Amino acid sequence: MAKYVAAVDQGTTSTRCMIFNHAGKAIVVHQLEHQQIYPQPGWVEHDPLEVLANTRQVVDAALAKAALTPADLAAIGVTNQRETTLVWNPQTGQPYYNAIVWQDTRTDKICQELAREGGQDRFRETVGLPLATYFSGPKIKWILDNVPGVRDAAARGEAVFGNMDTWVIWNLTGGPYGGAHVTDVTNASRTLLMNLRTLDWDDEILGILGIPRQMLPTIRPSSDPMLYGYALGKTPVCGDLGDQQAALVGQTCFGVGEAKNTYGTGCFMLLNTGTAAVPSRHGLLTTVAYKLGNEPPVYALEGSIAITGALVQWLRDNLGFFDFSKHVEDYARTVPDSGGIYFVPAFSGLFAPYWQSDARGVIVGLTRFINKGHLCRAALEATAYQTREVLDAMEVDSGVKLTALKVDGGMVHNDTLMQFQADILGVPVVRPVVAETTALGAAYAAGLAVAEETRAKLYRGWKKAVGRAMHWLEE
Repeated sequence: MAKYVAAVDQGTTSTRCMIFNHAGKAIVVHQLEHQQIYPQPGWVEHDPLEVLANTRQVVDAALAKAALTPADLAAIGVTNQRETTLVWNPQTGQPYYNAIVWQDTRTDKICQELAREGGQDRFRETVGLPLATYFSGPKIKWILDNVPGVRDAAARGEAVFGNMDTWVIWNLTGGPYGGAHVTDVTNASRTLLMNLRTLDWDDEILGILGIPRQMLPTIRPSSDPMLYGYALGKTPVCGDLGDQQAALVGQTCFGVGEAKNTYGTGCFMLLNTGTAAVPSRHGLLTTVAYKLGNEPPVYALEGSIAITGALVQWLRDNLGFFDFSKHVEDYARTVPDSGGIYFVPAFSGLFAPYWQSDARGVIVGLTRFINKGHLCRAALEATAYQTREVLDAMEVDSGVKLTALKVDGGMVHNDTLMQFQADILGVPVVRPVVAETTALGAAYAAGLAVAEETRAKLYRGWKKAVGRAMHWLEE
C-alpha cells in the first residue's frame, strides 16, 4: 500500500519536490533554481522548458533520495507561483513565448486602455480584482497581440493557456499524449477572467480582452476526488493550489478571520472570510481560498506585495552586498536601527493597497552617516512596513481585529525581521517550529518591544517615503 504523498512546488525562483509520510512529516526535499530573464526594464520571464526539465529532475531526485519508486506514492499535488502566464501548442508541447512572470509590468498600457471605461475596478465586482499588470488575463492578451501567429493558432485550437500549475500538470499527465488541461479555482481566480460566484470563465470579460474560451483550461476543485490525471505511470494527480492559498491551508487557517502571511519573493497575506466573497474597498483582492471536492468554495481577502525577499536578492545579486541572502541579517544587526532611511522597493510598481504601476523604488533620508548595515536593515524593515499597510486595510475591510499573525516562507528564519514585524504590528507573530511542516510554533514575539508612540512615528515616516515613490513614471 502506498504510504507517501509528493508535492511539486513550482515557485518564482525555483522548483522543488517534497515527499511526506503518512504522519505528514517531510522525509525528503530536492530543489533546483531556474533562470530569471529580464529582456527590458519591467519585463520578467522564465524559460518554461527549463522549468519543466527541473520539475522532472526534482521529482526523480526526491524519489531516489528517499529510496522510493512511483508505486510508493499515493498521490501527487501541485502548488505554484500564481499569475505567471504561458501559451503553448498542445500538439507539440512547445511554448510560443517565454512564461511572463507575475512581477512583469509590460501590460500596463493594456490595463490603462481597459480602465478608460469603468476605471481600474471595471471588473472587480465579477472577479474580485482590479485591473493590474499582476494578473494573467492582460498577459494572455499581450501574447495574442504581440507574438506572431499565436492569435491565428488560438483560433485553430493550436494554442492553449495555463498558469504554471496547468503547464506542470499537463506535462506530468501526458503532455501532447492526452495530458490534462486543467487548473483549480484558486489559480483561475487570479486570471481576471473567472467569475467568483459561478467559478467559471466569464464570457463578457473574455470578449472584451479578445481571448478565445477554447484556450482556457477546465476549472476543477483544489482537491479533486475525480483526479486530474495520472503521472509516473499510475500515480494520481489530484491536488492543485496556488502557492499562497496552499500556505493558508498549510497554516490551518480554516476558521473565518484567521490570517497568514507568506514571506517569499513577495509577501502575501490572506484572511479567511468563509463562504462569503467579501468585496474590498481598501485595495485588497477578493480571491478563492480553496475548494475541497464538492464542498462550497471558501474565499479570502488578500494583500499582495510585489517585492520583499526579492529586495534581499537585489542587494545580493545587483549590488554584491553579500554572497548568500541569509547574511543580510548579519549586516542589519551591526546597527541599532535604519539610521532614519526608508527603502521603498517599488521595482514593479506598488501592489496592495495602492495598485500604482507607475511607482518606482526609492531610498529616502540618506546622509553621510548611512552604511551598508543601515541599507540592509532598511531593506528588512520595508517588508514589515508593507505588511503593516496590508494588515491595516484588511482589518478595515473585514471588520476583524487580528490578535496574531501566522507566518511562513523563507524570510521567517530572519529573527531581526520577525521581531521588527511584531513590533510594528503590535501583535504576536506566530511561525512554524520547522518550516517544512504545518505545525505552528509558539508566539514569536508579543509586539511590545516598541512603544506605541515610536511605532506610530516610524510608520508615518514610511508613509511619507511611499508618497515619494508614486507617479514616478511619465507617459
